[in-house]
Amino acid sequence: MDIPSVDEIRAMHLKHSPNAEVFDLVFTHCEIVWKVAEQIISLSDWGVDLELVRAGCLLHDIGVYRLYNAEGRIDGQNYVRHGLLGHEILESEGLPEELCRFCSCHTGVGLSKEDVLAQGLPLPPADYIAVTPEERLVMYADKFHSKSTPPKFVSPDTYATYIGRFGQDKVETFGVLRAQFGDPELESLAASYGHRLT
Repeated sequence: MDIPSVDEIRAMHLKHSPNAEVFDLVFTHCEIVWKVAEQIISLSDWGVDLELVRAGCLLHDIGVYRLYNAEGRIDGQNYVRHGLLGHEILESEGLPEELCRFCSCHTGVGLSKEDVLAQGLPLPPADYIAVTPEERLVMYADKFHSKSTPPKFVSPDTYATYIGRFGQDKVETFGVLRAQFGDPELESLAASYGHRLT
């Protein structure tokens, strides 16, 4: 598989971003997710494809750009669609399904067809669940940084509490990911970016 370079991925972000401010928010978040994943990889040999994880981290949120209007306001009500929108963007760029799935399969700790139907989510009923070790690692690393205003790092315990509002099964799924990959060290990353850690 031909995996795009960091420069090629950055160019894709610039192409689809509505403005420089949104580009900075989204691309910085994607870079942080890569740094978290890289830290996790450095602690153990997970047998993952490093280049694939890097590309997945840097591409996973590209669909967020489609949620912004001309005035630079985000459609928060449809935010859950950003993964599917990213999948569509990467497909239109001619990227393989293995890369497109990093977009559609990273939301929360995975969305099942049952989740989509039970919660009335604005998505086609289907499973949007990370399956490969690379997909699972990108999804996990993404949980520790938020593009909120202002952006912030999220501790594992804070995320576990947050995800609990979607059901105990989601807390358990996150617990399995924590047991598999471990808790990242976020203090130094938060300090280097000047983002608070919650």
